[in-house]
Amino acid sequence: MGRKFFVGGNWKCNGTTEEVKKIINTLNEAQVPSQDVVEVVVSPPYVFLPTVKSLLRPDFHVAAQNCWVKKGGAFTGEVSAEMLVNLDIPWVIVGHSERRLILGESNEFVGDKVAYALSQKLKVIACVGETLEQREAGSTLEVVAAQTKAIADRVSNWDDVVLAYEPVWAIGTGKVASPAQAQEVHTELRKWLQANISAEVAASTRIIYGGSVNGANCKELAAKPDVDGFLVGGASLKPEFIDIIKSAEVKKNA
Repeated sequence: MGRKFFVGGNWKCNGTTEEVKKIINTLNEAQVPSQDVVEVVVSPPYVFLPTVKSLLRPDFHVAAQNCWVKKGGAFTGEVSAEMLVNLDIPWVIVGHSERRLILGESNEFVGDKVAYALSQKLKVIACVGETLEQREAGSTLEVVAAQTKAIADRVSNWDDVVLAYEPVWAIGTGKVASPAQAQEVHTELRKWLQANISAEVAASTRIIYGGSVNGANCKELAAKPDVDGFLVGGASLKPEFIDIIKSAEVKKNA
C-alpha cells in the first residue's frame, strides 16, 4: 500500500464570510481525483470553521490552523483540542513556521501540542523547516531533525501524523525549493524516521512540501518519490488549488 497523496490548503489569516463561501463553491464544483487517490484538507481561520464544515463537500476535510497545548481553561484567546473535537473538526496544523518564528513557539512546545492533539484523537499536520540563514549555514538537516525529534520524543503512534516540510525562506516569498532540494530534505527526513523510530513509520508517514507551491510547479514537485503531497498557502485561496489537487494523478500514474 503506497502513501496516499495529501493536499492541505492553509488559508492563514484571510477571508470574509462572502469570500469563504466563494472558495467553497469553487471547491465543491471542482472535478478532482477520488478519495482513494488524494486526501484533501482545507484550513480556514477558527471563526470560519463551522461555516466551512457545514458547506464543504464531504470528500474534503477541515483542519484548524492551531490549537492550545493542553486542556482548555484560563487561557484567553486560545482554542483547545477538545473544542475542535466538539465541532467535529478532524485535523489541526501544528508548529507552522509563522507560529514558531513570530510567536516564539519552541520545538518542545510544538512537540507537546502535537502529542496533546493526538491524545484528543485529532489528526495532525506537523510542520518543520529551516530559515534562509540556517540553509546558508548548511544546517538544514540538523534543524529539521531537531524539530522532528521534539515531536518523536512525545509521540508513539505516527498513524495520524502528516509531516510538512516548509522551508521558511520559500513561504510566501515566491522562492520555491527546487524539486531536487525538496526531495533531498524529504529523503533525509525519511531516513531520520527510519533510524530513530522504525522502518515501518518511515515507509508509511506522509512527508508533504510547503513553500510557494502553485499550479505551475506542483506536478514537477509531485513527481519526486518522497514528496507525498503539499501544504499550500496563498494558492489555496485561488482556483489553481484545484490544479494542485489534480497533481496527485502524477503519483497514480508513476
